[in-house]
Amino acid sequence: MESYVERAPLPGLAGVVRTVWVQRTGDAAYVQRHLPTGGVEIHFPICGRPQLVGPLTGPEVEVIPAHTTIVGVRFHPGTAPPLPAVLDDLVDQRLGLAELWRSSADRLVEAIALAGTPERALRFLQVHLLQEFRPTVCVDPLVGEAVQALMPWHSVNIDSLATHLALSASQLRRRCLQAVGMSPKVLQRTLRFQGFLALAQAGATPTGRRGADGMAGLAVDAGYADQAHLSRECLRLTGVTPRQLLGGDIERCACGHDHSASYAPFLATRSQAATTRPVLLDSFKTRRHARA
Repeated sequence: MESYVERAPLPGLAGVVRTVWVQRTGDAAYVQRHLPTGGVEIHFPICGRPQLVGPLTGPEVEVIPAHTTIVGVRFHPGTAPPLPAVLDDLVDQRLGLAELWRSSADRLVEAIALAGTPERALRFLQVHLLQEFRPTVCVDPLVGEAVQALMPWHSVNIDSLATHLALSASQLRRRCLQAVGMSPKVLQRTLRFQGFLALAQAGATPTGRRGADGMAGLAVDAGYADQAHLSRECLRLTGVTPRQLLGGDIERCACGHDHSASYAPFLATRSQAATTRPVLLDSFKTRRHARA
């Protein structure tokens, strides 16, 4: 029987990793629809060839063979293990970890094959990231601030955001392309859709704005103009309509997986949005004046 279980990463990775998971297929191959999240991912089949999946700008459909177990890591936008290229060169690409990490990848493949259980294999992968890569991860602090400001609960104009960060619009775009793999606008749209999925997964009740309940209400709460706006973006990012993606049920996507660990960071920022947004804007203004 196919299963997919997400969980929070080890504490030392929490600042760079959004979630980790174990996926198992049953007696039949499983068709997996990967969606844009704004970050890179590591897909590590036990006794298979591990891959780094670059930032996605649209859906990627993968057929996972029967009797396959995969452990995975999903990074926050703007964070990733050290790579030989900037992220905009890896958009919508899959690369073998052996090409990126050389002998280190070979040792990790062997260790995970001998782990004994998927849970131990996932821990080995995370410990490896902590030991080998976490000390050398360099996160662009301004891009980190931009990612937080572009979360779905904040209504932020890209040009205004660049000004608050004491950057030109072209500088912000260039730094986002290098550190995230996509422009600020594309990242904003991706995060907004992730916010909608987070609300749907949590079974959130719409805030009750006039004429907006059910899926339409969640669309407005996530920052869309209306349900039609959500539908257009869903088709662009997933290849299917919201109803098809969620199986006609706004409380869970049609795949039947529990993605609560992945969407917890989005829901946490939503609850803080009302108080943090003024603080964010004040800090941007202070930074701008300090650099003037």
